[in-house]
This record gives sequence, structure tokens and C-alpha cells, in this order.
Amino acid sequence: MLRPEAHTGWPSYRRNGCLALSTVAQRAWTGDTGAVPYDPIIYLGSAAHYRHGRPAYSPELEAVLTQKVGLDGNGRLLDVGCGPGVLTVRLAHLFAQAVGLDPDAGMLAEGCRAAEEKGVMKIRWVQGLAEELPAVAPGPYRLVTFGQSFHWTDEQHVAETIYDMLEPGGALALIVHTVTGRPRPPGPGVPAIPHDEIKALVEKYLGSTRRAGQGTAPERTHRFEDVLARTRFGVPQQFFVPGIPDLRRDSESVLSGYFSLSSAAPHLFGDRLDDFAGEVRALLAKRSAEGIFWDWPGDTEVVLARKPG
Repeated sequence: MLRPEAHTGWPSYRRNGCLALSTVAQRAWTGDTGAVPYDPIIYLGSAAHYRHGRPAYSPELEAVLTQKVGLDGNGRLLDVGCGPGVLTVRLAHLFAQAVGLDPDAGMLAEGCRAAEEKGVMKIRWVQGLAEELPAVAPGPYRLVTFGQSFHWTDEQHVAETIYDMLEPGGALALIVHTVTGRPRPPGPGVPAIPHDEIKALVEKYLGSTRRAGQGTAPERTHRFEDVLARTRFGVPQQFFVPGIPDLRRDSESVLSGYFSLSSAAPHLFGDRLDDFAGEVRALLAKRSAEGIFWDWPGDTEVVLARKPG
């Protein structure tokens, strides 16, 4: 898997006990696995778009994790870099308690909202960095997940910390969408999202260097599997869960998908945000009169590392 692109006791809670806030230290984590300093504006303006713009993981993910990890409704889940709780809310029912950890307060507020909408009340939302573990969200945990977020961390250091936080037999799961090398299913009969053309518009407005917050996105040259193999976890297991082959998205969802990315977050466009959005909408209207597109996010890839029981 090669992917660019995630105290003592509990802090006090607000918003009906749903959102826990802790102080996020502005520290630079620059280990040998390519981590970058945390930038508090990297997803500024993206939280409201994330849930509506990001494609869902495989509908079989819960069943596969249950079988692989031996989930039985007990134990605890920690979802690190949880964003707006995409994985946290989906997986919470498989545990006695779930914790969503993210440094972005806007993302946590969206996660809290999603949980309330679905009536999921067993999640604690904590603001903090992965590098602040275990202090911000003490273990033990049966499963710790990173949904497209592990690459933002000091990977080897964080993995070793997670190892100590897992209960015996617990697992670390790195979960991403993967298109490269996966068989492409036949489309459902509607136009595919014109990603190349939209990316050209992003480049027109933001330049050819891939942006991320106040800086640029790091180039990734190593695999998660190689990082984990150097930790006490040893060589992890890698497997794929079938993605959604006939996913249909409307134009606004497609636009939100781009605004949910660190490389195209709304704040990056400044006072040209409306101009960019207008050009994307006009492009999409030309490509589909009905405003409906096929999205193939790939299969759901899982890198699973176990702690001996």
C-alpha cells in the first residue's frame, strides 16, 4: 500500500456530551517515514463536504473485519484521524465503546452530527494528534483504525505506540480506497466523473504543485507494509474487500469530493472559490445532462497488523 493523501482520563465535553476537546500541541513530527508538521488549516472548510463528497468503503467491510479480528460487540475501537467519523460511525456498533480522534474540531463536529443522526451514542470524540497518543485517548483497544489518515503521521513511532495500546490479540487496520491494479467493473450506464478535466481546473486555479494547507503535499516513496514490518507488529496482512461497482454521484457530490481533499480545500481558492465552483458545475453540466455520474473509487484495501494474544 503506497498512499499519499488522515491527558489523563477524558477531557470535558460540550454539545450535549458529544464532542470532547483537548489542547492540540503545534508540534512537528518528522520521523523517518515522511511525516509532516501538523497544519491546523489543512482541511479548513472541508468538513462540511467530506461526508457528502467521499465515496463509501466496501459494504462488506464490517463483516470482513469482524471475521478477521474476531469482533463480538465487546472491546473498544479507536479511529485515528477519523475526520467526520466515516469509519467511526460505521464500526461503532461492533464494539462496547468507540473513540474518534482527530486534530480538526470542524471534522469532529461533523462526526458528532453524523452519529446523532444515526442514533449512535457510544462514541467519544476527542481532538488530538496521533502523536499525542496514548495520553489523549488511553487504551486498551481491540481495534485501531486509520481511514486514509496514517500517511499524515510519524508512522513508525505511531505504530509502536498503537502496539502498546492494543489488548492482547488486538489489531491495527489501515484502510484506503485502491484503484491501481484492481479490476475495473463495467459502468452502470451513466458518464464517469471527468476527473482529468476537474484536476486541470484545480491546476488552473492553484498551480501545478499539489497544495496541502500552507505548504505542499509530501511525495510518498515507501509502503505502509514496509513501515509496519519494522515495528513489533512484524509483516502485516494485506487484503482487498470489493468496492461499490455501480456508485452514482450527483454534480454537487462530485464538487464536494474535491473540496474534501487537502489539495483542493475551499480555503486554498481564496476569493476565487465561487469562480472555481462555477467552472466545475458548468463542466459537469456539459458531461451529463442529468447531472449523474459513475464513480469507481476502487476496492477497499486493508493492511492488518496483529498483536499476539
